[in-house]
Amino acid sequence: MATDRQSLVLLTGASGYIGGRLLKALNRDGWSVRCLARQPDFLKPKVAPGTEIVAGDCLDPSSLGPAMRGVHTAYYLVHSMGSSGQFEVQDRQAAQNFANAARDAGVRRIIYLGGLGNEGHALSAHLRSRHEVADILRSSGVGTVEFRASIVIGSGSLSFEMIRALVQRLPVMICPRWVEVKAQPIAVEDVIAYLVAALELPEAREFVFEIGGTDQVSYGDIMREYASQCSLRRWMISVPLLTPRLSSLWLGLVTPIYARVGRKLIDSMRNPTLVRDQSALTMFRIKPKSLRDAIARALRNEDEEFASTRWSDAVCSGAQSRSWGGVRVGTRLIDSRSVHVSVPPGFAFAPVERIGGSNGWYFANFLWWLRGSFDLIVGGVGLRRGRRNPNQLAAGDAVDFWRVESFEPHRQLILAAEMKLPGRAWLQFEVAPDDLGSIITQTAIFDPVGLSGLLYWYALYPIHLWIFCGMLREIAGAAEREARSKPPAQFSPA
Repeated sequence: MATDRQSLVLLTGASGYIGGRLLKALNRDGWSVRCLARQPDFLKPKVAPGTEIVAGDCLDPSSLGPAMRGVHTAYYLVHSMGSSGQFEVQDRQAAQNFANAARDAGVRRIIYLGGLGNEGHALSAHLRSRHEVADILRSSGVGTVEFRASIVIGSGSLSFEMIRALVQRLPVMICPRWVEVKAQPIAVEDVIAYLVAALELPEAREFVFEIGGTDQVSYGDIMREYASQCSLRRWMISVPLLTPRLSSLWLGLVTPIYARVGRKLIDSMRNPTLVRDQSALTMFRIKPKSLRDAIARALRNEDEEFASTRWSDAVCSGAQSRSWGGVRVGTRLIDSRSVHVSVPPGFAFAPVERIGGSNGWYFANFLWWLRGSFDLIVGGVGLRRGRRNPNQLAAGDAVDFWRVESFEPHRQLILAAEMKLPGRAWLQFEVAPDDLGSIITQTAIFDPVGLSGLLYWYALYPIHLWIFCGMLREIAGAAEREARSKPPAQFSPA
């Protein structure tokens, strides 16, 4: 018997890459969802109205009982690869706690996403742990649906970001042996479709489904397809001597991948991950995408997904790669700073809304003019467009060599660069209320293309740092001066 949509569904890992997308799909399809979260406050802004959030941790058995109460189906999307300790031990304990709690609460079904890999071969620690977790969940006696997937292709996924970073940064790649190992990548949209469709399967039965896209390819093939779609010419030189361990160290030097997770993932790349059992294609009405279509969709969606869930959302901000030159998330370089002002958000945002055009950029205007002049010389738009209105903005407006990508009155302004650059850039301002006034946050985001993009960012970073710090300081001063000169009722505090 299929699950009724009023039956309660428990979702773990909702702040992660797969879980975040699955939550949206469940909300869209009208399922009643409860999320288990270690940090409920982090998840609250991301859930739809009516979605319940309970505090809990799979490593804390006492927290799981209340979360399981009244649950019909539970999704288990938890792993410990980001931990600094022995992830296999933590995975084993978390799965056992979850299985016990599900059994004791009378849960009817567990749905789990694991990894492909032939159990007859010497599996990596990561894949071995994925299979062991599935066995533990099944041992609970609760009907368990296990999906086994290879590389997940989607903007923001760890695998895709790693491939993206390598291809974007290295015109010539020294490739270890695992680059030619076969895999069967699957689009993230297809993974979500399978996870949702599993709710319609009969209860109290065990299922193991191997899922993948239409193509069986090597990691090298994936990188070549990505390069082709980005119009990049890349040379790949095979070197059979690099072990997975050396590969992970090499990868850490040339990509911004979260080190602990990246190394464990690299170790798994020595194992072929191919679909041998085709039962998923006959059981579900899902037609998986080809590699070409999966990459094309990921490229189209990457900007939107950058503001949505990403693999790095599942780890604390301290785990991101921090260094001189900003924070690295995926292949993007991010420089962000905040300042407190003792004025309501309306006053704090007013100088932000007037930025550019005849109003100038608050600090080092000569350098802004110089940048605009250089842009004109190389065929860009320069500063000649100015602004449509000196005091008001709307999405789509031109602001010198920027375009307003997003605008929320008194809250947020996102400018997308239209000057000539070896990459793409955004300048974002956000205003949020606090107990003593408001916080203005300024964020510069740069998505470099190739080595020229990296050289551009790091060579100009000292100048950009000086300019952006001065700009934020002057915006804060303008907001406080304006608040002193005008009555509070002039601006909404929202």
